[in-house]
Amino acid sequence: MLNSVLFGVTSSTLTIHALLLCTIASLVMGFVVACIYMFRNTYSKGFVMTLVLLPATVQMIILLVNGNVGTGVAVMGAFSLVRFRSTPGGAREISSIFLAMAIGLATGMGYIGIAAISVLMIGFATLILAAIPFGDIQTRRKMLHVTIPEDVSYTNLFDDLFTKYTTCAKLMKVKTTNLGSLFELRYEITLKCGVDEKAFLDEIRCRNGNLNIVCGQLPTEEGL
Repeated sequence: MLNSVLFGVTSSTLTIHALLLCTIASLVMGFVVACIYMFRNTYSKGFVMTLVLLPATVQMIILLVNGNVGTGVAVMGAFSLVRFRSTPGGAREISSIFLAMAIGLATGMGYIGIAAISVLMIGFATLILAAIPFGDIQTRRKMLHVTIPEDVSYTNLFDDLFTKYTTCAKLMKVKTTNLGSLFELRYEITLKCGVDEKAFLDEIRCRNGNLNIVCGQLPTEEGL
């Protein structure tokens, strides 16, 4: 089951039967990878189609360069050009692309059984990790932007409120705005369990002259 179906076959001795078997396997497993990627994720039709077709494309290249070192080096150079012309994607997009390429490499060498087992194991792990809260940002962690007048000292301005409503608060950035007449303070905070977020913001408003306040989730970094 784990042996290559192309044992002893080169690009010059490849048969139609072997080509169809590898290509169909690549397309089926590419479709499985695309379905796994779509689970609890935002996606575009173009990218999903790419995941379906990418294993078959890589498999075709591997079949053609089988045993030909010169052609293999030329293909490697072509792949490097594609890499520099592509835009970076999210972590899940990149992992799906790598999985699709790995399938194409395996089927291109005839290891259909290894490719199928790998898809099942990695796909199952992906579905489990996407379904559980593993790695999720804590909902109590917040990004807080507070605008204050430039004549107000921001040092220790909200310390008592942070002690009352948060377990952790860090001043991450101070920025002047409105021609220097205002300060924008950026904090990363972790709210205590069960606190009233509106009451917290109301008390801040009493200190910053009712200027702008923004409180929301920390931004996530999808890329690697």
